[in-house]
Amino acid sequence: MPETTFTTEQSQLVTESWQMLKENSAQHSFTFFSKIFEIAPQARQLFSFLRDNPDAPLDKNPKLKAHALNVFRMTGDSAVMLGKVGAIEALHPRLKELGKKHVGFGVVTPHFQVRSDPFLFCETPFIPSM
Repeated sequence: MPETTFTTEQSQLVTESWQMLKENSAQHSFTFFSKIFEIAPQARQLFSFLRDNPDAPLDKNPKLKAHALNVFRMTGDSAVMLGKVGAIEALHPRLKELGKKHVGFGVVTPHFQVRSDPFLFCETPFIPSM
């Protein structure tokens, strides 16, 4: 299968956007996960560190904050990589490993479908259109 990459302009726009979002990763990542739980409250049950204390405020959960930050940064860094030749081959083993790990936690395909809308709530002064 031939690999498709971003154009130089698209790659630059993704990189610039990610650099802006990364400046406030902690807040954006928390907003991202908060929106996931707002859209799909049942998703909280997928996280052991939320099941253990379901009534605790999300903003007081350091494990959620750490996980959210890790997911957010990995997603942004991966998006930037997609502009590079060989990115798919480089990302594939890591994504496959993450998929196996998440299946073990009970995550299934429909759970991932809710994850795109929360990105719309990560405010940044400028997100260029492609």
